Amino acid sequence: MMGTIDENTKASCLDWSNAFAQEYSMSYVVNGDAALTANNYDRAIELYSVAIDLNSATDTIFANCSKARSGKLLWEDALLDAQKVIELNPSSHVGYEAKHAALYGAQHYDEAIEAFQMMLSKLESAPNMQIRKLRDQYVSPSKAAGDIRKVIDVKLNTTPLRLLNVVTGLLCDREAQISTFKKSTEYNELLLSTIKHPDLRTECIVETVATYFRCVMLSHRWEGTEPLLQDIKDKVVYELEAAGGLVKLQSFCDIVRSKTKYRWAWVDSCCIDQHNNVELQKSLNSMFAWYHDSALTVVYLSDVPPLSKPGALAQSAWNTRGWTVPEFLAPKVILFYQQDWTLYLDEDSPDHKNSYKIMNELHDATGIAARALVAFQPGMKDAREKLQWASTRVTTVPEDIAYSLFGVFGVHLPILYGENQQNALGRLLQEIVAQSGDITALDWVGKSSDFNSCLPTDIISYEAPPCKLPSLSEDEIQSSVSSLRGAVTLESASRLYQILDYLGTPRFAHHRLHLPCIVFPVTAIAISSTIQTKPTFNVQSIRCLATVIHTNTDIRCHCQMDHCNCPLPTASSVHAVAGGLKGLTGANHP
Repeated sequence: MMGTIDENTKASCLDWSNAFAQEYSMSYVVNGDAALTANNYDRAIELYSVAIDLNSATDTIFANCSKARSGKLLWEDALLDAQKVIELNPSSHVGYEAKHAALYGAQHYDEAIEAFQMMLSKLESAPNMQIRKLRDQYVSPSKAAGDIRKVIDVKLNTTPLRLLNVVTGLLCDREAQISTFKKSTEYNELLLSTIKHPDLRTECIVETVATYFRCVMLSHRWEGTEPLLQDIKDKVVYELEAAGGLVKLQSFCDIVRSKTKYRWAWVDSCCIDQHNNVELQKSLNSMFAWYHDSALTVVYLSDVPPLSKPGALAQSAWNTRGWTVPEFLAPKVILFYQQDWTLYLDEDSPDHKNSYKIMNELHDATGIAARALVAFQPGMKDAREKLQWASTRVTTVPEDIAYSLFGVFGVHLPILYGENQQNALGRLLQEIVAQSGDITALDWVGKSSDFNSCLPTDIISYEAPPCKLPSLSEDEIQSSVSSLRGAVTLESASRLYQILDYLGTPRFAHHRLHLPCIVFPVTAIAISSTIQTKPTFNVQSIRCLATVIHTNTDIRCHCQMDHCNCPLPTASSVHAVAGGLKGLTGANHP
């Protein structure tokens, strides 16, 4: 009897004790929840720990304690609490959510993704409809990875085909670049952020990808033996014997690695397969855009010694090369380095385009306006001026003097090495006239090209300043306008205006230049003088005043008589073309 009473008493006491502990611990749980809401993680952990010690722990308490520990960056303890949640309620998504957060914070990304996938699985199979709907706010890891890959492909389509990884010293093609990215903290954090925040994923992905793949470009003068693609492929650049052009390559990569926050670098000599014509053409046509989109362009002045004074940049051989024109115009940020890889003039600003001393020196050396040096926009505008910028430049390969200007003018044309300089320059000038209608490219001094006699043989023909037509003062304009009043009828003036308004633009077709002109059918031609060696002709035509033409060209009838009675060709087949005859000077033009 006594034993039965004792057992009942014990059971009663135990029930009372459990009830008291439960009731007592609830106050700790409530206060712990309040502390967690207030981000007072230390207090929350303390209160939850007391509740757990009172043997009243539930999966909810462990989950909240895990959140508090994650808030304090106590990832291992948070993970242990998350495991407790899973043990207590294996069918719930809450434990896996807490486990994912702890693993993500500890940068165990692969395991974090596995935990997240388990969380999605528990949400999808939850019996409660409201809980199942929580699944809609997340994106699956595979879907997020696919979205990121699409952005990567778009980005890399506008970057060089190969880049040097300055961290590893390895040359990487596109797939190697992507593989490196997928192993990075940036990628994993992007992926895990994307799956949890689908509304923000597009702009976040674009920004992260663009930042990661930004690269530093080198502008330099080829000299001696430059390392080519086959010299560094599958090799660590830093481990190669430092000789010749490799010293420059290694120093450049080291500057990018130690002085900037960027991982990728590009050098024209070794990042392009010079024997692959398709790749070479794509690279040369894309080079201006690559320099423009680069994070930084480093200019290496190999012939400028340390501690040089202002003026050394202007005298550098780098400043005579054709390809360096787009290489300093295109970039948004640029730094000039001397022979020993110290900054030119000790100018330690992050962008030498903001250095008045350097930009002023470059302006004096090139004749390019400071505005264009700092913020150049490619295109056809001021074509003659741009041709003058390149007129004194030289290139090792003759055709490159034209190819180097493709990006400056914003044109994409085939790269045809072996076509010769005249054809390369001719195709460029033809494209400029065809696209813009600007005929200032026809303003040159020198030898005519075999490509087209209207175009020059060499870029140096643009060295002379462009021809400037005399400008009229406002008074002179008003005087000229007044003198025309009453000289012609309103109908005639209106008809002339319409003719001028409908004139086409200059164009090339089959290597022939077609200039806009007004055609007047000729009714009579007579020679009036043969003084010296320049014959003078009187020309009469419909809707045109009598015109006197002085020319070195003999345009007399085949009978060679000064005055003859030979019938004129029909008016429809012989025309006087205003402004279209090279070498003619005239008088009394309407």
